[in-house]
Amino acid sequence: MIPPERLQSAYVTARDALLAERVPAGHWVGELSTSALSTATAVMALHLVNPFTHRELIDAGMKWLADHQNEDGGWGDTTKSLSNISTTMLVRAALKMIAMDRDYPAAVERVEAYLNVRGGRRPEQRAEAIRRRYGKDRTFSVPILMTCALARMVPWKEVPRLPFEAAALPQSWYRFAKMPVVSYALPALIAIGQCVHYHRGTLNPVTAPLRWLAKGRTLRVLRRIQPTSGGYLEATPLTSFVVMALSSIRRRRSAAEQQVIDEGVRFLVESVRPDGSWLIDTNLATWVTTLSVNALAAAGDLDSLDTKEPILAWLLGQQYKQRHPYTGADPGGWAWTDLPGGVPDCDDTPGAMLAVGSLMDTPRARQEPSETEPIQRGNHWVKGLQNRDGGFPTFCRGWGTLPFDRSGADLTAHALRAIAFANPIWFKLPGRTDKSLSYLAKEQRPDGSWLPLWFGNQHAKDDINPVYGTARVLAAYRDLEMKESPECQRGVTYLMSVQNADGGWGGDKDCPSSVEETALAVEVLIDLASRERQRPEEPSPVERGVTWLVEAVESGRFRDPSPIGFYFAKLWYFEKLYPLIFTVAALGRARQQLTSSAPAAGSA
Repeated sequence: MIPPERLQSAYVTARDALLAERVPAGHWVGELSTSALSTATAVMALHLVNPFTHRELIDAGMKWLADHQNEDGGWGDTTKSLSNISTTMLVRAALKMIAMDRDYPAAVERVEAYLNVRGGRRPEQRAEAIRRRYGKDRTFSVPILMTCALARMVPWKEVPRLPFEAAALPQSWYRFAKMPVVSYALPALIAIGQCVHYHRGTLNPVTAPLRWLAKGRTLRVLRRIQPTSGGYLEATPLTSFVVMALSSIRRRRSAAEQQVIDEGVRFLVESVRPDGSWLIDTNLATWVTTLSVNALAAAGDLDSLDTKEPILAWLLGQQYKQRHPYTGADPGGWAWTDLPGGVPDCDDTPGAMLAVGSLMDTPRARQEPSETEPIQRGNHWVKGLQNRDGGFPTFCRGWGTLPFDRSGADLTAHALRAIAFANPIWFKLPGRTDKSLSYLAKEQRPDGSWLPLWFGNQHAKDDINPVYGTARVLAAYRDLEMKESPECQRGVTYLMSVQNADGGWGGDKDCPSSVEETALAVEVLIDLASRERQRPEEPSPVERGVTWLVEAVESGRFRDPSPIGFYFAKLWYFEKLYPLIFTVAALGRARQQLTSSAPAAGSA
């Protein structure tokens, strides 16, 4: 058993580090990873708009890219990511489009060697490698191929057409249109669809006139859903693709089209980092704030906050009060950011509901209805998003064609926890959770694990992260007091089976241990797993995990984030606060549970 005073010291260190990351207003903003993919797309967008006006930003971005090439000649999405074909093709396109081959000959030689091995020597082979990575989902494959075609790296015939005319339909009809892109990629559908139509044409005698007629209307839709920041979803890649696509079309532009380009450029210019690079997204302020509050609540340490009122007021101010123009979402949800490009979703909304409830002083059951109205609005919003399969998707109900629009096990578990918190009596009525629990049972894999939707691990097969997914789903079984259910027991068995020899966890079996994944596993296993020791002198698996985390804090490794997050389709990111937040939650629970009773050998 780790000495209580050592555990307490490690917890306080992690907690104080997390509290120190607050901004003056009292909440958290965090810091997302800088990105080779974002940087490549941004410099190309600025080049196509005006290479002379933006020369300084373009040169700085290209230098950053050259300085951050991986040893194998490719580029990954973050500075900690393994090389992949998508980001490498985009950086190669930037070198070629901006005519930088002569300035960086060594980088060009190395990247061509990488692409020859991973993609093939011929343009058609490289295009097929991109399509193969994303399968049926064209959300990211078509923008990448469009960019490569603009750089004359692949012929336009390799770029699939997108039915941008579908965006002219009423918003409520989108989910019936079976679009080849996910619900949050509407700007790409419109802009890139028009770009491909311009450069490649449309031979179908039925769709050709429809697309000609839909140009103006869909451009007005594109302008209408553009946030005041200019950045779609506050995302550099998506905004850059839109600017590139429209800037490449040589025609007399409408006012709406020119405004989209101008506002997109403004966003890119204002969001560049001092080192010349660009982030994946501007920030995850709402998400990391709710995660932080919920971690302190799990640790029983909300009193460590100087005052709760500013954070509570800030969180309540982020709840949407009107129908969202981007997805048509009803009022009541929360997005990941406080910036205008955010969109309400079914991970941030449950997290915000739980955080707001924790920050309220009086017990939930005794609060006045007026005080709990925001939670009930969120509850109504979440329940309205449930799919027919019983699960919960990210943004829009009924868009079940593509992976990132389907129900997610981790999202469903998060939604269940929030709904149970908002309506504890209603939640316990017979049949209220049958569909959702059936969905989770169906999604459980044969080894007992669940897969998350928006998180992965680059060291695991197919980039999956069953440790993250399983930990998040088990948190729902814990909170719903379903510890003895067969599904919960199988999930616990899975987590115990993939613990590494060093005591930590990675994304799956044999993946290197990380702070994030170890902390997530420890936090749920503290409550759900037996602490029985096989031998009196040997620590239990949970105690080994706690020791790994304590040592990570003592060495300072708990500040080292890992690229486990997905943005869009398989676009990696890491967040500075993730390891701090997850460590506080895990060690905080350990401090309460493990020091309250030290089990004897052979006891549970």
